[in-house]
Amino acid sequence: MSKHTETKRGEGVKIVAQNKKARHDYFIEQTIEAGIVLSGTEVKSIRLGRSNLKDSYAAIENGEAVLFGMHISPYERGNIFNRDPVRDRKLLLHRREINKLLELTMQKGLTVVPLSVYLKRGKVKIELGVARGKKLYDKRDDAAEREARREIDRRLKERFLH
Repeated sequence: MSKHTETKRGEGVKIVAQNKKARHDYFIEQTIEAGIVLSGTEVKSIRLGRSNLKDSYAAIENGEAVLFGMHISPYERGNIFNRDPVRDRKLLLHRREINKLLELTMQKGLTVVPLSVYLKRGKVKIELGVARGKKLYDKRDDAAEREARREIDRRLKERFLH
């Protein structure tokens, strides 16, 4: 198991990659699960934990959901079957889900970002988040809140250890 592998809420779901930067840069208003169209060597590479969601995003193009910028490292034993590591990949969603995403992204400031890639019942799935960008002061507030929580935990731990 790689360092990014963990089980999600006991559902037999193995998280392969997470986009921690997305939760830092955006307020996630809604999440949705989507399948993804991949080649065989890409699936093998993802199973080995060799994918990266940093700087990736999803959009609706020609009535289809497409994921841009996701990096999947080439599979070592894939030779001629390996694909471009950062190619655009089609997302598998129902028509009503695509329409809902299109409607939400038409609103001011909303975008669709991938939050995590995981394996669910042998299939590669992507958790998408409909997100609103954070301002700098929002990020500072979050950092201050996180630091305060850490300090409280440290003090409680000290108190119970002594």
